[in-house]
Amino acid sequence: MPTLKDIRIRIKGVKSTQQVTKAMKMVSAAKLRRAQDRAIMARPYAAKLKDMLASLSAKVDTSVNPLLSGRPEVNKLLVILITADRGLCGAFNTNIIKLAQRTILEDFGAIHSKGGVSMICAGTRGYDFFRKRDYKIVKGYPAVFQNLDFSTAKEIAETASGMYLKGEVDRVVIVYNEFKSVLAPNLKAETLLPIEPEKSTKKGNSSDYIYEPSPSSIIDVLVPKHLNTQVWRMMLESNAAEQAARMSAMDSATENAKELLRTLNIGYNRARQAAITKELSEIVGGADALQN
Repeated sequence: MPTLKDIRIRIKGVKSTQQVTKAMKMVSAAKLRRAQDRAIMARPYAAKLKDMLASLSAKVDTSVNPLLSGRPEVNKLLVILITADRGLCGAFNTNIIKLAQRTILEDFGAIHSKGGVSMICAGTRGYDFFRKRDYKIVKGYPAVFQNLDFSTAKEIAETASGMYLKGEVDRVVIVYNEFKSVLAPNLKAETLLPIEPEKSTKKGNSSDYIYEPSPSSIIDVLVPKHLNTQVWRMMLESNAAEQAARMSAMDSATENAKELLRTLNIGYNRARQAAITKELSEIVGGADALQN
């Protein structure tokens, strides 16, 4: 049974941990606000680019741009994985890594068994995980979220498109965590290349626009912008989801520390009362012995 000193040391340690988790929760809440604003601001531009590309691709043969035309067979796969740089965010990293593994092993198991899967890892956690398991990592971006910048997203998109154009990969899949709400993350595995724009559901708009110089030349300009913007948006979404997960995890840790302190205080009081009762019993016993 622990002594009163042991319980006091434990209570002191839990109080210190509670202060740390509470501070981390407040920091994550402040970061979440900024990250959420950036992610939400990036969505309309990315969506509009996607709509324009869908409208234009309906007017031209997709073979004019190799990034729009798919391959008959997928023998080589590139997976772009976006994770966090740090832990203490619940199951955020674990869930996204599991989705990447499931995508590789279940959806492209035959390709993986032949060594046809390569990866680009943005974020320290995913990079460390797959590097230690001997996956082929083309490029790694550890600590990328310490100073998140558009140039990194552009470099990732250019690397992926360059490999696709050279025939080094037949498909590019990006795995990330889309920010939905603080309590509801949204794990996603989307095909980045070849670009498969959704066909516009709006009718009657095809003759409303005149494209200069031509739809095909505009597509050549829009495709790189589209890829850069999509990767950048996904990195912003993942950053916001990470801060939400960390805030939620630190809030749970703070509440758990509060409950643990309550239990420890009850145990401390019981042990203290037992010690006092024992001392009183010894005093009374000693007094009775003297009288006899």
